[in-house]
Amino acid sequence: MTTDSQTEAGTGLQFPTGFLFGAATAAYQVEGAATVGGRGPSIWDTFAHTPGRVLGGETGDVAIEHHQRYREDVALMADLGLQAYRFSISWPRVQPDGSGALNTAGVDFYSRLIDELLAAGIEPWPTLYHWDLPQPLEDAGGWPERDTAERFADYAGAITAVLGDRVRQWTTLNEPWCSAFLGYGSGVHAPGRTDPAAAVRAGHHLMLGHGLAAGRLKAGGHKVGVTINLYDVLPVSDRDVDLDAARRIDGLQNRFFLDPVLLGSYPADVIEDLAEVTDFAHVQDGDLAVISTPLDMLGVNYYSRHVVTGEAGGGDDGHGGSGGASPWPGSEQVGFVKGDLPLTAMGWEIHAEGLTSVLERVATQYPSVPLYVTENGAAFPDVPDADGLVRDPDRISYLDGHLRACQAAIDLGVPLHGYFCWSLFDNFEWSWGYSRRFGLVYVDYETQTRTPKSSAYWYGDLIRGRLTP
Repeated sequence: MTTDSQTEAGTGLQFPTGFLFGAATAAYQVEGAATVGGRGPSIWDTFAHTPGRVLGGETGDVAIEHHQRYREDVALMADLGLQAYRFSISWPRVQPDGSGALNTAGVDFYSRLIDELLAAGIEPWPTLYHWDLPQPLEDAGGWPERDTAERFADYAGAITAVLGDRVRQWTTLNEPWCSAFLGYGSGVHAPGRTDPAAAVRAGHHLMLGHGLAAGRLKAGGHKVGVTINLYDVLPVSDRDVDLDAARRIDGLQNRFFLDPVLLGSYPADVIEDLAEVTDFAHVQDGDLAVISTPLDMLGVNYYSRHVVTGEAGGGDDGHGGSGGASPWPGSEQVGFVKGDLPLTAMGWEIHAEGLTSVLERVATQYPSVPLYVTENGAAFPDVPDADGLVRDPDRISYLDGHLRACQAAIDLGVPLHGYFCWSLFDNFEWSWGYSRRFGLVYVDYETQTRTPKSSAYWYGDLIRGRLTP
């Protein structure tokens, strides 16, 4: 279903031999089967079932039934030509209490999924944590408590011991910024707490959990990486107050995570910015050495840029919302402004050049590590037409622009080795419920019918080299 205009959008895109093309999902967003096979509750189950937390009161109890329909879904991936599938393992499905013995039924699901992917010639790329902390661990204090990092390392070691024989690359965490600052700072994500000091502690313990898990995985002969969501942070003007606002947000969004993982230290200016929030007493001797365990890859998730001002009330919270607690501890005077760029359905500016910028920055300012774009995509108000087709030219344009940004980064010498589109399917979009559609594949949530959008066919043609003259 590729049109001439869609083909033109992809022409001239050329990537190195072996460059990996895939698509991504997350367990709570797609699996459903919330109580099947001994799965325990996660913080997102609790959060979504709390009135007022999720738009429309929607939950991931059913989601898109990927747990039931995974064979159908893998066949669809193969039809589209995907080379890899990035999915997350539901911690409460495989270890309901967050500690102790693994749940055999839960492990078996992922074993079958991995086998199905390999049989279809699709490389499995599992992520160990995509925000679904087992509720018993949150009841014990959650990520602000150091013990949660230890429990994560135990879980990581146990699950990779039984699944690692068929997996080439493991990812520990997805977007620890969101887990820490949206979950414990602004409260718009699970577990819904609004405690800036707890958010900072959570951020550190998430990264400590990553480092502890990375050590265990590498000791077992596994390749390991972590995924961080990065933004191109720009001041709205060259005034000192705006330049300082950009420094603050870049520190909390990007450097708070990049520096410990890749340099083994926290940025001095960020520690100073957070002095009224925390004294960093939660950082113990040896933590940063653990966090900076050498990586086999760094995943970069990129969706948009931040344009910031140092004037209070200068805009929204930088993530398409406003009001409520700030997800930016110590930066209450910072505002976010929109320019004249087109927006996605999330209210995020489309700024493909920012992807080149963040990739080049990581490649030039930090020790060399193989990079992958592990999430990139856009939500648009997709609807089937009278013929039942879902035409999404805006998404094709978005993907084309960002893939060109990847190509530009490679041309600059960035060691970029792969790209995963977010998302493979329309699904439960966290606090937005089912109101935002990111998928290459349209899902009718009443019937669970899957319909590849025009972008899915375009992406498949790109992967197979059909769009390059």
